[in-house]
Order: sequence, then structure tokens, then C-alpha cells
Amino acid sequence: MKNILFTCLFCLGTMFNYAQKKPNILFIAIDDLRPELGCYGSEIAITPNMDKLASEGLLFNNAYCQQAICGPSRASLMTGVRPSTSGVTHNYIRFREKLPQVNTIAQHFNSNGYQSVYYGKIFHHGDEDEISWTRPQLKSNKKPVGFALPENNKIRKETREKMFAKYGEVAKYGLAMGPAYECADVPDDTYSDGLNTDLAIQTIKDMVKEDGKPFFLGLGFHKPHLNWVAPKKYWDLYNEEDIKLATQTTAPINGAEMGIHPSFELRVRSGIPKSGKLDKQLSITLKHAYLACVSYVDAQIGKVINALDEAGIKDNTIIVLWGDHGWHLGEMGIWGKATNYEIATRVPMMIYTPDMLAKNRGAKTNALVELVDIYPTLSDLAGIEIPKHLEGKSFKPLLKNPSKKWKKAVFSQFPSPALREWGAFPIRPAMRETYFGLLLKEVEDKIKLQQKEKWDRVLFENYLMGYAMRTDDYRFVIWKDSRNQDSKPVQIELFDHKIDPEETINIANEHPKLVSKLLKVFKKEWKKAHKSKGI
Repeated sequence: MKNILFTCLFCLGTMFNYAQKKPNILFIAIDDLRPELGCYGSEIAITPNMDKLASEGLLFNNAYCQQAICGPSRASLMTGVRPSTSGVTHNYIRFREKLPQVNTIAQHFNSNGYQSVYYGKIFHHGDEDEISWTRPQLKSNKKPVGFALPENNKIRKETREKMFAKYGEVAKYGLAMGPAYECADVPDDTYSDGLNTDLAIQTIKDMVKEDGKPFFLGLGFHKPHLNWVAPKKYWDLYNEEDIKLATQTTAPINGAEMGIHPSFELRVRSGIPKSGKLDKQLSITLKHAYLACVSYVDAQIGKVINALDEAGIKDNTIIVLWGDHGWHLGEMGIWGKATNYEIATRVPMMIYTPDMLAKNRGAKTNALVELVDIYPTLSDLAGIEIPKHLEGKSFKPLLKNPSKKWKKAVFSQFPSPALREWGAFPIRPAMRETYFGLLLKEVEDKIKLQQKEKWDRVLFENYLMGYAMRTDDYRFVIWKDSRNQDSKPVQIELFDHKIDPEETINIANEHPKLVSKLLKVFKKEWKKAHKSKGI
């Protein structure tokens, strides 16, 4: 009888401790994913697992990144500091160079009783910041591949040799990436996203067995970033006859010429024309490849969430899912990210919390939110202090009231996309000697023609920044010298989302009073959003 009583008391005590335990965090990052998901209204994307997560949590219809390129976007989210504050505005700046003492979100959770570990791409490549993580990663004897098919590896090798022979060292900056896509009949773990998912699932099992600290688990998926490689079964989910291409394939009328780039990132892939438009069949194949990668990643997300269920810990785990920026699939004539427009800056984002009100599960909010808001929100939801240096705002109140009045404006930025390499780095002189030379001359001539006496090579190539503000009704882009926030704008773009959601025409010149009003809104809200201190 005493043994039974002791066992019962022990079980009750364990249950009490579990109930008091801080929630685990599953932190899912997806590279280059635009809101091309069933839960966002896509008519073709097959994404049952992300759709299910959205049905159990809260989906954000109007979530935006702070810069539509991997490094700055991720650095901003992980540190809670905007690119304009940190100075991390291209992929070749390591955030610790600019913010050596900053506590990342993982470090903050570590300091509050958590263990942390990641798999895949959380920070940008080369910027993994190992001091942010406390738990060693599991290793696999299996090595993921970039391409599974021998012919694609051969193409990549031969192209690389050719580019280095022709252009020298500048070729290492992405001029030989191999084919843009691959459809191979292989298991999911052939590529890194499948293998990393398996390792994350085993780590969850190990942490549950240990019954130790709550965890912060980052799982970053590389796809649908180029190259678009995915197992054949995900390609087979789609019929190319059903794939519809973008209808708006030209730059915005009266738009800023420096805001439109010639798809540098895609053109370095084998089999892609180095200039001119892509033909219809190639465009369909490329979109098919992108969709196959989205479905491949969706399947991995289903696996890891099922692992939480099977381990019995989903009811004590917060799940947040986000894309680091959007991607043009032919819209505005662009194949790539790296613009200040809606299609590149709007991202998918959703969150599941165990204690959400039942009536709000599956809700969608139209509130304007930003990736920089994730750090304070997770801190808030976990019941730990929100660091003072953060420039985002906790959207925890939206989980209780998705229609609550929220931000008046959110912000993104990007330096002259037409005159930057695909990592947002200023054009290297040697790059002009490659096949990009003609493309650069074309865009440069358009900018000179538009800007006339305003053209200044040093300014436009190195310091001109497009600062984009999104309100409920408008996208407002101010192009000006980043060295002087009080400088006069070189150009302004204004798009009315009430009547022009695809941003086809810049109406700034026709509406000077509205521009004046929005300039005042920009100045006020920008100041409120940039409050970082104590870094």
C-alpha cells in the first residue's frame, strides 16, 4: 500500500513539475519561401502539413522581412536588430563584426534555463554563431548531396572549371552553381533537408528521454532556395499543365529602374539564358521545381511535428514557422528575391501555442507584423524577460485577439538591387568582365536615362538604399543616400494596394499630397521602430 501511495505521489509530482516547466520552442526556418502555400490561398501548392499547422495556430497574412536577402534577414530576426541599425545589409557581413556583444534569441533562451541546438540553415552560411547553441548536434554517417544524378554533378564540375579558366577568382562568387533543378528518384534523406529532419527528430527523442531542460530547437530548411532539387515523388504531385505563370511580367510603370534586377541569382545556373526572357516551357519547369521543393519541405515539417506528438510534448511546445523572405517567380520580369516589392518582402509566418483559445485556432490575422517581432514574442510567450535592445514588438496580444488594432507600418530595405550582386554585395569590378557585363550595362543605361543629372556612380552603386514602408493600404519606397537619413529622396515609389495589389504602377507623381502625408508617417513610424539601445 505504501509503495502504491509513493508511486502515485511521485507521478503527481512529475505531472506538476511538467506542468510548471517552461514551454519548448520548435523554431522552423524556411529559405526563399514565399506564401505559396495552400493555407495562404495558393491554388496549386500541395502543403498539407503547413496547412494543418495553420489550422491549429495563428497565420499572419501580412508578415514582412526586414531585407529580402538571406544574411541580413536572418541576422535581424536572430538578434532583434534591424539592418539599418546593425549595418548588416549584405551576405558578406558577419553580424558579430557589427554586433559583437549582442545576445541572439538562442543565447537569451540559454540564459533563462533552456538548452538549444539547431540543424540546417538558421543563420546565413558561414555565420552559424556556434556560441548561440549549447547542445552538440548529432552526426550522421550519411552525407547529403547537392545533386544526386551523376550527369548534374558532371555539369557542375565542368562549368566550374570553365568559369575559373575564363574569369579567374571572381568565379568563386557563384558563377558555377550547376543546373537550377533536379528530379531524382531518391529517398528524402539524400538531400540535406531530409537528413537534418531525421537528426532533429532523434534529438527530440533524446531530449525527452533525458527529461532535462526545456529546449529551443532550430530546424532550418534550405529549400526552396536554388538549386531546386527534390525527390521525384514531390515532383510527381504536380501536373505541368496545371501550373500557371505570373501574369505581371514587366517592371512597374514609372517604377525605380534601380529597383529591378536582371535575375542574377538564377542566371548563374547551367541551362539558364544569360540574358533575355525565359521561354514559357522553361518558366513552367522552374515553377514546377520550386513547388516540388515546397512540398518536399512540407513533408519534413509534418515528420518533425508528428515526432512532438509521438513524444507526448506537443502540448508543451510552441511552434513558430517563418520564411526569411519571398521570391519572384517571374513577377515583374524577375526570377529571384532581392527587391523592395511585396513579392520579395512578404513572408509566410504562423505560430502554434498550446494554450491558444480554441476559437482562435485556425484564425488568420491581417495585422502588420515583421520577422524582427519573433524574438520578443517568443520571449513573452515563454515568460522570460524581453531584452531592451530589441527593435521588434511582441505580437502575443494577437493570439488572444487576431483582429486587434496593431502596427501602422512595417519596414524593409534593400540597396540598389539592379547594381548589386545576388548577395546584395556591391558589384565587383571583375564581375563586369564576366557575362554579367552586358546585363549590368543594360540596367545601368536605364537608370541613367531615368535619373539624368541625379546619376552618381559612387552613390548608386554603394550607398543608395531603398527604404520600403508597408501600411494597410500602401507600399511606399524612398530611395535615398543611406549615409544621411535626412537627405532628399532620389526617387519615391507609391503603390495603392486597394486597387493595385500587384504593384504594377507607381503613382507617386500623381499624388503629391498623399506622398507628403506618407513621408510624415514614414518618419514617425521609422523612429518608433528603430529604438535599439544597450547593444
